[in-house]
Amino acid sequence: MGQPESRERREPEVSELPPGQRLQRGWPVTHYGPVPKFRQERWEFRVFGATADGDKHCWNHGEFSALPFSTVVADLHCVTKFSMVGAEWGGVPARTVVELAPPAPNVTHVMVWAEYGFSSNLRLADFVSDRTIFATHKDGELLTAEHGFPVRLIVPQLYAWKGPKWVRGVEYMTADRRGFWEERGYHNVGDPWSEQRYSYQELPGDGPEL
Repeated sequence: MGQPESRERREPEVSELPPGQRLQRGWPVTHYGPVPKFRQERWEFRVFGATADGDKHCWNHGEFSALPFSTVVADLHCVTKFSMVGAEWGGVPARTVVELAPPAPNVTHVMVWAEYGFSSNLRLADFVSDRTIFATHKDGELLTAEHGFPVRLIVPQLYAWKGPKWVRGVEYMTADRRGFWEERGYHNVGDPWSEQRYSYQELPGDGPEL
């Protein structure tokens, strides 16, 4: 993948933040559990579940790194109430993965899987947004291990927990089910502009049918 060009960073304004958020300068390290050790020879990115052809699609690290590189300037809003504004994320757009490994027509959601079995569910519409990206770089630099190297998902329109670090694959689903944090009381959708932080705030249609 190519490298993003350097750019002039703008000064963010507090008015750009979702309700309840505060402007963060710098990038705090936040995650649950230990930082996994990257083993390139064992690393594989998988797309599976309800694929259009019924097959599993896999890329090793070299193959994934060779996919078309793109950049998006986007904010990151953490549910812990800090927001990092105007970062440049570089990597593989989620749409590229969907084009290479299309979902079946009846797919409505995806589960993004990461190291240690961590998972996060997304509506298909959020996943295929032109701003959703499997990031390998931030502001022109490779991600560090603490921030998700080799790949983390960035979903700018949702809270940051919806974009796991250390991503290993995507499961296409024909019905919604909750991921790791969603099973532990976080909102199933996670829209920061509506302050969808916790499951008790969910309205009918926000979560999986029982």
